[in-house]
Amino acid sequence: MLADYHVHTGFSDDSTYPLRQVALDAARLNLDEVCFTEHVDYGVKPEWDDPATARFEDGHPITNCPYGPYLDELDAVRAELGDRICLRAGLELGVQRHTVEKNRELVARLGERLDFVICSIHQVGDLEFWNGDYQRGRTQEEINLAYYEEMLAVVRDLRDYDVLGHLDLIRRYDPYGEFPFERVRDVVAEVLRQVVADGKGIELNTSGIRYGLGDFQPSRDILELYRDLGGTVVTVGSDSHTPDHLGSYLRLAYRELAELGFEGVWTFRRHEGELHRF
Repeated sequence: MLADYHVHTGFSDDSTYPLRQVALDAARLNLDEVCFTEHVDYGVKPEWDDPATARFEDGHPITNCPYGPYLDELDAVRAELGDRICLRAGLELGVQRHTVEKNRELVARLGERLDFVICSIHQVGDLEFWNGDYQRGRTQEEINLAYYEEMLAVVRDLRDYDVLGHLDLIRRYDPYGEFPFERVRDVVAEVLRQVVADGKGIELNTSGIRYGLGDFQPSRDILELYRDLGGTVVTVGSDSHTPDHLGSYLRLAYRELAELGFEGVWTFRRHEGELHRF
């Protein structure tokens, strides 16, 4: 069972990869299942149908995923490809503590059209990590603690998600380099206890390998901690935005999970998880 559970297409603001082509490429790569996880980042992006306040890049407004067109096209591609590949509908929510309610309302509004939701932390106080806005003028400890404390506040309030995405994403955007895990271990453990208590899961994101981190996201330290706290639900995703990302390092990730004692990987249909044993 090869399932890529973190895939972006042209319906996300940072990709131009057509959804239909992603599905065709995934079938060609012999993937069994793909879940599209288009971006939503309340607080830093307006809705797609109200772009007046959006910033522009390359002449295009940067907005949240256009939900209706995305889900309609996915339905059409599913009908076209039939049983050649299983295609699931998901979103990646970039959540902040002050946007929890808007995210909750969105998931409720889309209802059964969604199979899967990733909860990610991409920004704090409407300042983004990817472009360095949040990091500017802050110490390494301030950056890392703020990231995990925001995550803890979010998971204590939000239940409308299935897995927590690339849990130590801040490693990728830390301008100072690697921050000792022991310095954040306690707050990470609190996050994971909440995830386990709520019956949610985490994602093993393979993009850490291609970004030169030398490990997946989250790191082996966090995977071991999650396992030791009773966590069992893990999805695996490439976080692909381009053809060369799609399906990357899935088998390597499965091997890592098996070595750590996890029983298998999970997929989702209408937020109901299914374990596929190794």
